[in-house]
Amino acid sequence: MREGIMKIRHNVENVSSISAFANSRSESGGDCKDVYFIRMLGMNASYPEEIRQLDRTLSEQASGGQVRYQRLGELPRLVSSEDVDFYAGCYENWTRNGRKALELKNSGQNETQKELLGAACSEAVRLFGQVTPHASASMEKNFAVKLMFWADQAVKELMCGYKPENVMKLAMANVSKKQEYLFACFMTWMGVDVLLLQYQSDIDAQLEGLNLSKKIPLGAFGACTLPAYEPHASAPAVPPHTQRRNNRPAAARERRPLEVRVAGEDRRQDPGSTRPSDPVQRPGGQKRTASAGSIQSQRTVSGAGSSRGGGARRELDFEELAQLASSVVMISVHDKKGETLGNGSGIMIGEGGYILTNHHVASGGRFYSVRIEDEDTIYKTDEVIKYNSVLDLAVIRIDRRLRPLPIYAGGRKLVRGQKVVAIGSPLGLFNSVSDGIISGFRVINDVDMIQFTAPISHGSSGGAVLNMYGEVIGISTAGFDNGQNINLAVGYEFITQFVSGFTGQYGK
Repeated sequence: MREGIMKIRHNVENVSSISAFANSRSESGGDCKDVYFIRMLGMNASYPEEIRQLDRTLSEQASGGQVRYQRLGELPRLVSSEDVDFYAGCYENWTRNGRKALELKNSGQNETQKELLGAACSEAVRLFGQVTPHASASMEKNFAVKLMFWADQAVKELMCGYKPENVMKLAMANVSKKQEYLFACFMTWMGVDVLLLQYQSDIDAQLEGLNLSKKIPLGAFGACTLPAYEPHASAPAVPPHTQRRNNRPAAARERRPLEVRVAGEDRRQDPGSTRPSDPVQRPGGQKRTASAGSIQSQRTVSGAGSSRGGGARRELDFEELAQLASSVVMISVHDKKGETLGNGSGIMIGEGGYILTNHHVASGGRFYSVRIEDEDTIYKTDEVIKYNSVLDLAVIRIDRRLRPLPIYAGGRKLVRGQKVVAIGSPLGLFNSVSDGIISGFRVINDVDMIQFTAPISHGSSGGAVLNMYGEVIGISTAGFDNGQNINLAVGYEFITQFVSGFTGQYGK
């Protein structure tokens, strides 16, 4: 934390049980505050009752104004374009003022809260870079925007009317993702006692190495149904302006007008200057049923990969190109209940399980099922590693060693008439292969795209567009529903920068 803000000391006294956490009180004096950051590992026979008692004790104390308490299940997903725009603006303002004071909806006119928010966010972003090899500026921004959203929306009961001397307690269950754990760290830097109920699994060794939370073994890991958390009726009311104005999925809202121009050399955009957002509108303004999780979007496709290594570069015949379908996957997108929302495609880009797809494919789901050609195993994941809604790109990860596709290095300029092959899963037809040519170059909402004629259909989104050397030159991203064989792909320049850091060897 910055000098002159507030000094946080973690776990200065021994807290070794859930009841001890409930009854502990953080000492606060001057610019220093003691907080508790505890991970309870596994569970015992009395576990559900202990959680019930935790809620009861702290809710009663909250009603008397002694503490503020909240128990979170899942952190909310950032899907609203209004929220994205607002918190991206908060990020830009925070960056412009030297990453000092951070103003959010719930901070109001509280200058102390703004200062502490800015300092805590700065520390969280610093640690994100420490535990994220090859983190780009866009990855950092996406994390910071999500962090601000959670701080403003997920913990309103703690942050509304904030005073650093308040006794504030937060419980979270089964925190495993890097960003979620850093959010928990962020809350401790705001002076909040945090209890992580890790009854299914613990954080990974890299996060453990930060040495911020204290682990307390309770028993073996396993499945458990926690009692429902019911906030106390007298919990602080959330001011109307802090409430989300639109809870509909991003794909169901009307999107901004589409601008299409012929691409020119002066229209190149730095792929590193990114922000998270709702799925971009696709050419022609035509709506369609979801290709994967996006209920109303255009027909789409995408792809990217890393070198297979070795051998001289030569043109392949169509049979050889078709064999590269083994590095293109089919992605099924599921809601919280496990129902299938749609299907899309993806491209292996890194041996360590990384798969490139479209943002609109990944954005609507709670988890994903990934199928690989000639395998019976279906790999399930909820890991969305990185996304950029403007480019319509996202990276997900499965727990499997992959054989990535090489990305075109750009030795020669792409030209109209150049032969291409598209691989994807249109209409759920796993790994269909089609050929065509590059028919033009377009600028869609300030993004340079390749127009090509290889036929694609709904579900091809996220698939590969290859040159005759078997290299990814684009990821199919959009098509005109009212046109004939008019399809678009995000080009290799953007893909190369977007996937930087994910194309290394397995385990790195």
